[in-house]
Amino acid sequence: MTLTPSPAERVQALRDQINEHNHRYYVLDEPSVPDAEYDRLFNELKRLEAENPDLILPDSPTQRVGGAPLSAFGTVAHDVPMLSLGNAFEEQDMLDFDRRVREGLDSPVDAEQIEYCCEPKLDGLAVSLLYEDGLLTRGATRGDGTTGEDITANVRTIRNIPLRLRGEGWPRVLEVRGEVYMTKAGFEQLNERQRETGGKTFANPRNAAAGSLRQLDSNITANRPLEFCCYGIGRFEGELPRTQVGILEALRGWGLMISRELKLVSGVEGCLEYYRDLGERRADLTYEIDGVVFKVNDLGYQRELGFRSREPRWAIAHKFPASEELTELLDVEFQVGRTGAITPVARLRPVQVAGVTVSNATLHNMDEVARLGVMIGDTVIIRRAGDVIPQVMQVVAERRPADAQPVEVPRACPVCGSAVERTQLVKRSRGRETVSEGAVYRCIGRLACQAQLKQAIIHFVSRRAMDIDGLGERIVEQLVEIGYVESPADLYRLTYEQVLGLEGFAEISTKNLLGAIHESRHPSLARFIYALGVPDVGEETAKLLARALGSLERISQALPEVLVYLPDIGAEVAHEIHTFFTDEHNTKVISELLERGVEPQGQGDIAPEFAAYVSLAEFLARLEIANVARTGSERLASHFGSLPAIIDADWLELKRVDRFNEKAQASLRDYFGDQANRERVLRVEQQLRDFGMHWESPKARVDHLPLAGQTWVLTGTLETFSRDVAKDHLEALGAKVAGSVSAKTHCVVAGPGAGSKLAKAEQLGVNVLDEQGLLALLTEHGIQV
Repeated sequence: MTLTPSPAERVQALRDQINEHNHRYYVLDEPSVPDAEYDRLFNELKRLEAENPDLILPDSPTQRVGGAPLSAFGTVAHDVPMLSLGNAFEEQDMLDFDRRVREGLDSPVDAEQIEYCCEPKLDGLAVSLLYEDGLLTRGATRGDGTTGEDITANVRTIRNIPLRLRGEGWPRVLEVRGEVYMTKAGFEQLNERQRETGGKTFANPRNAAAGSLRQLDSNITANRPLEFCCYGIGRFEGELPRTQVGILEALRGWGLMISRELKLVSGVEGCLEYYRDLGERRADLTYEIDGVVFKVNDLGYQRELGFRSREPRWAIAHKFPASEELTELLDVEFQVGRTGAITPVARLRPVQVAGVTVSNATLHNMDEVARLGVMIGDTVIIRRAGDVIPQVMQVVAERRPADAQPVEVPRACPVCGSAVERTQLVKRSRGRETVSEGAVYRCIGRLACQAQLKQAIIHFVSRRAMDIDGLGERIVEQLVEIGYVESPADLYRLTYEQVLGLEGFAEISTKNLLGAIHESRHPSLARFIYALGVPDVGEETAKLLARALGSLERISQALPEVLVYLPDIGAEVAHEIHTFFTDEHNTKVISELLERGVEPQGQGDIAPEFAAYVSLAEFLARLEIANVARTGSERLASHFGSLPAIIDADWLELKRVDRFNEKAQASLRDYFGDQANRERVLRVEQQLRDFGMHWESPKARVDHLPLAGQTWVLTGTLETFSRDVAKDHLEALGAKVAGSVSAKTHCVVAGPGAGSKLAKAEQLGVNVLDEQGLLALLTEHGIQV
């Protein structure tokens, strides 16, 4: 007989499970259950604690956020000062540091005898966490090093900070020090959300992390993608290891995140090698760093060396070249892209940023110009990270000259002279249609504008699109300037004589190019959609459209109200897709491509998972009828069962709907009393029916894809086919193909020349296949190559 656990036993079991899942997800990067299972456990715990308030403990996973916003932060005096580090900017600075370390010890030490703990210098905000008897009791900012601010409520919301230490053996009092930061992806997602809601965007991840951590309302902090990485300790009462690396490894064992780049090296040459290696990989890291921190590993040596002024003699930060600098904005010019978008580009007084001379920077669009408040003549802050295009991040307003000039959009295209128009966004909400201005200005010259034509052709023939080998930018420019190509369709009627007459072409190269054009006539549907250059439709969206809707005909006919049912397609993207495929010029180009033998492959029915995808209740909810919320939509759908019955329902029938009040009844009648609304709604419903997505459509059997939920990585050179083709095959089997290896990677395919990704896979124990292994896998699942 199985005994039912008491509420207290179940609550404790749930806390243990959730804490373990949090540790695996946020610290080890090895999630062990799907999100849905985690949510089920968390919701059960919340319910049990709500039913049994006496069981709620401060370290429960449900207690990360709570309480009213603070009116101000309290102050915290640091028992052990949080000192800053000395800086090294050149190799000689590091050599001098190492010499001072060795000379500062009581006994002579050879260069190779000094071990250094090496870590990336995260670009975030230094914080202190105080644990007493294993329980997190306080969080504080560094402040001026001796006094900081009490941010306990906020640090409790950071998911990879344990509210209670794991394991055992930790000191009774333990102050952990580290950096709160934001990953690059988290930063971009936060800024995107801020733009969508009209909030303030942040200049860089460090500012975003600092701003998020200093919110008086911890609920705001909880919704920011913050992470914590510890690098040392302050005050403690108890026993700890006697080396810097040993302490960090102990902290990791107690559930705290330490850097995955942590390394122990011997001598200053080991430090310099680590610095060079990390510098080369800096752009590929998922977070921003501005240098490397080196600390003498032996704590006895640290005590001998001591401190000078406000910095330790046993540690130093070796900085990378600055990624932000000040310079003058000399002018703003406008470039025309392949979709006609007019993009402002800053022309700058040349300045060295991160080791590169920068004279141009992107301003994105005119909304960004307005947000920055930038004017010609301003002193601006320029940021460059890795290979990312330099950006204007901020205006130094106090340096603005009296003759600064506003930035104005040209009325005519700078390339073809056609009119420039601002995009308009149509949104239907609460039964009304509103038109708002978009962020993009476009030249209306389309392919009559040589800038758009050239860029459109270059995109069309690119490797990830139609993959026409031999058609580089220089050749495309010749074809456009001579007049042989006025649309992508013209590529498929080029003659031998025309190509042979181009600069740099002989008989063999001519035959090769014409052969490559001919071979490109059978792209996958996803590649074809991507090649067309639909605004805001990248590779992943093109793959989604091709898989979900299954045919070029459905994609070209899809209404915006239908497209938004597909995952990750919002109203703006749906509008761009619909506008593109209903444009007369675009439809003509597509028709000509098909007439000249281009046949997108893999067309058929909609994907099984989208059959009967839309419920009547969801359909009604998306109409956003005033006073009819989702629950009201569900009651209508349950009561009437069909859309025509709801549209034609009279007052008496509506009164019979359970808990559907008079205001909602009146709004529904008013909405469907408008003939335009009725026609639009019925048109959308009919398309859902035509596509097989309607709630009355037959459901299809969904076959589980063999690699669904798996993450694969490709590295090295493949001989049978390109890595892009391999990626397509793996994605067809349900895999996600990523660009970097982590503990969550299921398998790495390694060809000749595989380097750091293969090494990391072996280090993490990730499965590795060679090319023959991949071919065998594909053949096993019915993919012939």
